[in-house]
Amino acid sequence: MIYQLIAYFLRDEQTAFQFGIDLDKGILLAGPVGCGKTTLMNVMKHLTKAEHKFIVKPCRDISIEFINDGYGIIHKYSIGKAYHSEQRIYCLDDLGVENNLKYYGNECNVIAEVLLSRYDIFINKRIPTHITTNLSATEIETQYGIRVRSRLREMMNLIAYDKNTKDKR
Repeated sequence: MIYQLIAYFLRDEQTAFQFGIDLDKGILLAGPVGCGKTTLMNVMKHLTKAEHKFIVKPCRDISIEFINDGYGIIHKYSIGKAYHSEQRIYCLDDLGVENNLKYYGNECNVIAEVLLSRYDIFINKRIPTHITTNLSATEIETQYGIRVRSRLREMMNLIAYDKNTKDKR
């Protein structure tokens, strides 16, 4: 699994091909709690070339920003800020730990909206998104809907820890 991540982030086409990894897609790193997903992604961001650098951003933090700043946060993590035309590569860390939130009475699944917008920029501009999660595919569908699950399948390479991996904390 670590070898797959290294092949992806070093853009090793031959090794990535052997593992069935598409270098144009992002990474969905899945596994049990405490197995080191976030740590690995924080290491990998230092291995990648400048044009593929990414920012690790906890989904919970994005949700908290939404409570404070509203719907502009969805745009910030998808299409970028108005004064910042460059769209960034993000690793959305700990997908599934955030809740649906209300902003002035309107309930919103913030991360689902961000993911749907990230899909659009993946299709239009080939800008990938990376994700870490403890959720299974079925749990992703339950929490975010079939549309998000389907789009994640199209825009991500799944790399998963063994389900019996022990908590390292």
